[in-house]
Amino acid sequence: MRSTARRRGGKARPSERDIEHAAEAARCVVRTHEAVAGFLREGQTLAEIDRFVADTLAKLGCKSCFLHYRAGRHPPFPAHACLSVNDNVVHGHPGAHQEPMQPGDVLKVDIGVTKAGWIGDAAWTYSFGEPDETTRRLMDCSIECLKRGVAALQPGAPLIDWARAVQGYAEQECGFHMIRGLGGHGYGRSLHAPPFVSNCVPAVPRIEWPDAYAKLEPGMLLAVEPMIAVGSSRIVQRGNGWPLMVADGSQSVHHEHDVLITEEGPRVLTADLEKLPDVITT
Repeated sequence: MRSTARRRGGKARPSERDIEHAAEAARCVVRTHEAVAGFLREGQTLAEIDRFVADTLAKLGCKSCFLHYRAGRHPPFPAHACLSVNDNVVHGHPGAHQEPMQPGDVLKVDIGVTKAGWIGDAAWTYSFGEPDETTRRLMDCSIECLKRGVAALQPGAPLIDWARAVQGYAEQECGFHMIRGLGGHGYGRSLHAPPFVSNCVPAVPRIEWPDAYAKLEPGMLLAVEPMIAVGSSRIVQRGNGWPLMVADGSQSVHHEHDVLITEEGPRVLTADLEKLPDVITT
C-alpha cells in the first residue's frame, strides 16, 4: 500500500513504502547473519569469511555498504563486512587479523547492506567453541543490554534513556566496561545519519552529547549497538586506523539491532538475530 510521508516537528516521516524498504534491507542483514552462522568453522581466515559474506549479499540482491566506505582521513574500508576478533571491538578486516580462527576466539560480525537504496546494519558476536565463563557472561550481558536499551526507546522519551539503560546494566550489574566514544546512529538512505546514540551517559550531556535530550519520534530509524569489554572502556587505533582495539587488550563484544520507532513503541527490524546460535561448535 502506498502512502505519503507525513511530517512532525518539521521533519519528514517515512511512508509505509519507505518502512517496507527499510525492513527488507534489515531482513537481508538477518539472512546474511543466518548464512554466516552456518558457515563459520574453526580454521577459517577472515578473508574466507568476507568472501562468503560478499557471495551471500550478491545472492540476496544487495550490496555491502561498508566496502570502500570512507570516514575522515581513513583509507576506504577494505572489506564487505566488519570482522573484529577478540580485543578488536569494531571495524576489523582481513588485513588486520590474518591468523585462522582458533578455539576460544570471539568474532564480531557487522553486516551493512544497501537494498533498493535503503540501508540495513546490524552486528552479532560469535564464539569459536564454548567460551570461558567470563566471555559467556560478557556475551550475555551485551545481548541483555540490547534488550533493555531497546525497551527504553519509547516515543517521546529522550535518547539518554538508552544510555542509562545499557551502561547501567553493563557496568553496575555485570561489572564490565562500556566502550567510551562509540555508539549507534540514525540511518535510512545513508549509513550514518543523526542522531548519534551514545552508549554512555556523559558528565555534561548537552555539551558532550548534544543529542542526549532529543526526543524519540515515530518514524525514526536507529542502529543501536552496545560495545563492551572486560577490562577497559578505552580504545586505541592500530594499523591503518580502521581497527579499534580495547586499550588493555581484554575481550570485547558487539551486538547491534536496527530499530524503527513507532507510535506504539520500538519495532526491532532485526529481531531474528536473537535466534542465532552464537557458539560455533563444528
